[in-house]
Amino acid sequence: MPRLNQRLGLTRYEADEAYKQALDAYKKGDFDNAADQLGKAIEALPGNSEYYAARGLVFLEDAEYEQAEADFVEALRLFPYEMLAHYGRGVIAYKQKKWDEALEHFTKAYHARTDRPETLYYLALTHYQREEYASAADRMYAANDLFEKANDRRKADSARWLRELAKHKLPTQKSLLEGS
Repeated sequence: MPRLNQRLGLTRYEADEAYKQALDAYKKGDFDNAADQLGKAIEALPGNSEYYAARGLVFLEDAEYEQAEADFVEALRLFPYEMLAHYGRGVIAYKQKKWDEALEHFTKAYHARTDRPETLYYLALTHYQREEYASAADRMYAANDLFEKANDRRKADSARWLRELAKHKLPTQKSLLEGS
């Protein structure tokens, strides 16, 4: 039988408040407090995949990879299409140089949210590591466009990678049409 608080909606309110406090702490770089607040949100609503994915991201930012991985896995158990969890697992796999696993998770994250430039950026880097330079360039151009539109400071990184990718003499659209 659900708790009285759940029936009245108080648990959801408490979880949302803890989540908001966690986001504020995260923005300030206070990862311990952010993780604690997300723990409270999870305790109040243990079936919410977003809370686990967010706490996983906090652990990832704090280089607590085992805890991050555990939270991402739980988020995906609860909701297999949780974008942030796939993104986080992709980052961990990328750092471990597990290119196939990274590609799988970044692709799933991209399909869940096609408007996230950081996913495209990491997809490009993963393709680059796999020596798939044309795919890397396509993804990096798309990421760069989204970073530009958002006036995101990470556009400098994507522009630097585009210059690096240009060294690989990739075919242009025009050369493909001309059959050269």
